[in-house]
Amino acid sequence: MKYRRERINNLISAPTVRLIGPDGNMVGIKPTYEALNMARNAGMDLVEIVPQANPPVCKIVNYSKFKYEKEKRERENRKKQKSASFKEIKIHPRIASHDLQTKINRIKDFLSGKHKVRVSVVFHGRENDHRELGYEILERVKAEMKDAGRLDGKINAAGNTLNILLNPKQ
Repeated sequence: MKYRRERINNLISAPTVRLIGPDGNMVGIKPTYEALNMARNAGMDLVEIVPQANPPVCKIVNYSKFKYEKEKRERENRKKQKSASFKEIKIHPRIASHDLQTKINRIKDFLSGKHKVRVSVVFHGRENDHRELGYEILERVKAEMKDAGRLDGKINAAGNTLNILLNPKQ
């Protein structure tokens, strides 16, 4: 997001502005110098709210208070925004059955926490000759996840890995 600073007082270059008073009521379209005089008489600032409008919308406010409230709103919006949390579990084709069950339990924990999970089977060296072991492991993971999550797509083979993506159930 590109940072844009509001134009205030003498920085407003439009000849006329649509003015909003300090109480929030629409005053109307006024010449900029007249709106600036009204703001000075009220002991406040003239702040350009919507510069792309024709004429631009300006409001008579205390600029420091306006800036503080705007930053406060942006902080609240960032708190409410949920970034897509994404977890990855890597498994080797020679994994023992108990270790695989532990990984499956961990995947269920991630899915219950509303995270997307990528399960990857990574092959090293001669393990690439036995790709069917990786497919068997991923099929077992899919079968175990029927109640905890849903499969997104199918098994993807990329280089020396096999991947599946699991989404949490709604």
